[in-house]
Amino acid sequence: MKSEQFRKAGLILATVLLMSGSYAQYHFSTDYFKIEINSKGCITGMKSISGKQSREFARHGKASPLLCLYNNDKKLYYNPVSASYDAGKKTFTIRFTNGSVAEISISSHAKYLKLQLKSLSPRNGIDDVQWGPYHTNISNLFGEVIGVARDTSDAVNYAIGILALNDITIGGTSNLAGDAAPFQYVIHSPDKKLYPLPSGLHEGQLFPIGGDGISDVAFYAHPEPYYRILYGNAAMVDSTGNISLAYHARDRRKARNISFSLIPFLPTNIPNHIDVKSLPGVDFIGSAIALWGSPDSTALLDVIQDIVLSEGLPYPTINGKWVKDPARYIPDVSARGNLYDSTVSYVSQMGYKAIEAEDLPFYKADRGNEGYIDGRQFEKKPFHLASGDLSHKELTDLSNPQGILLGRHTICTSLAQGTKDASPVPSDSLCYQQKRILVKSIQASDTLIEVNDPAYLDETGSWEGHAQDLNMVKIGKELIHYMGVSKTKPHFLLHVKRGYWGTTASDHPANDEVYKLQVTINYGYDGLIPDVDLQDQIAAYYADVSYINGLRFMDLDGQEFLFNTGQGYYGVKRFFRKMFDRAAYHKIPY
Repeated sequence: MKSEQFRKAGLILATVLLMSGSYAQYHFSTDYFKIEINSKGCITGMKSISGKQSREFARHGKASPLLCLYNNDKKLYYNPVSASYDAGKKTFTIRFTNGSVAEISISSHAKYLKLQLKSLSPRNGIDDVQWGPYHTNISNLFGEVIGVARDTSDAVNYAIGILALNDITIGGTSNLAGDAAPFQYVIHSPDKKLYPLPSGLHEGQLFPIGGDGISDVAFYAHPEPYYRILYGNAAMVDSTGNISLAYHARDRRKARNISFSLIPFLPTNIPNHIDVKSLPGVDFIGSAIALWGSPDSTALLDVIQDIVLSEGLPYPTINGKWVKDPARYIPDVSARGNLYDSTVSYVSQMGYKAIEAEDLPFYKADRGNEGYIDGRQFEKKPFHLASGDLSHKELTDLSNPQGILLGRHTICTSLAQGTKDASPVPSDSLCYQQKRILVKSIQASDTLIEVNDPAYLDETGSWEGHAQDLNMVKIGKELIHYMGVSKTKPHFLLHVKRGYWGTTASDHPANDEVYKLQVTINYGYDGLIPDVDLQDQIAAYYADVSYINGLRFMDLDGQEFLFNTGQGYYGVKRFFRKMFDRAAYHKIPY
């Protein structure tokens, strides 16, 4: 009777079933889902408990560690070997093959199970912790960005997924060098009868994206349903077509050197080596996930939305509806021609709610204007009307009261030539790939620049496109273009151009630091990459731009630039967190 009262109150009890001898099975349930964890710290059961028939979704014969540990230097995973559960504290104590011991809390909610890492000691060289992989026997559809395995058939109609509950926890596996999975194709048939694989293809097989890796119109070259583009690896398929799920968190207090490309299999995007900056205070302790299972057809609004609201995750809305709610979807209008006399009226009459000003050039972040993109008196008037040209603020003063949002097409965090943080006086918070030492002093006219170590200085530009005209180093406040480095001592930068991008060629003493800068790509996106601290300021700047000028959305083209710091999906989440925090400070409605 008491358990039924608790259930009616929305509290789901976790039960511990002790079997004979030392063997123990621990069961935890939600309204729709029950998992079983054994005495080795592995999930051995994942069952649906809604509907007429219970169904087992755990992969038979394949262990699913509740948590595993990763040593980045050794490229080794360490699995759990034993687990005990304290029902009073709702905490597992799990021991691993490297001698580390973790404490993991687990709490049951109506729609999900919350798992959180409370401690790990001794660390014994552990750089990263991974939730899973949790192996399912589902082989239909998967979502690799947020981590979900779906069986959408009428007979099953069930999904199992993971959702990160804080910014330090990100989708994917611990062994990703840049914490961002390759952008590529995987072979997977969502229905083996309807879409049988042709000879020569097998489940889990990987292929490069289409085209040359630069022209995005060619990326999606395979229309066949068994060629599946990947944007992450929070969900993966194996050689049998079954789906597994994983999330992880890294100790980012440690600096590290990585070799990274988002598109590593094409010669236009071969990996570059990056010195990844340490981030004080950003550790994996506290990493938390929601593990859930539910009917697939109602999972988004019944379960995932409940998790987001219950855990205080970002919940942006458009026109009063959550952005993930399919019912809120309304296309925006791409404006061309820069004649805005009737644009707002036409958009309103068509029932659309947003205008993207594609008739203006890419917007380039420039903290020098402090968010006043048309001047402090809004004196610039980029929008043309027969009745008189308007500033962004003047146009949004007309459109916003009618519920029509105005947005700009930006180049995300790319710091273009001539903007405050790039040139003619570059910031000291630019992201760099490598740091070297100037062996001998140089004068402003010198082109013989000797460095102490040539390693990786022969790599061109960034991993994306390897733009030769963006291949540069920074010494002091001077940008210097070069191409290549001599292989034998003395190691000189080759084909040097001093005072690049309008910076001032200057004298530099011996032992000055030489930074090979992290950059973007050509085609109008040309720019330098901010380090994480400056990236935080760029995120806040975009919110300031929106507030001051009445803009209500930003098309952040070039979001792959957020990977270029080497912080992967964490860097993306951090950027948007800073942006939305600043937007909340301004009380921008969203």
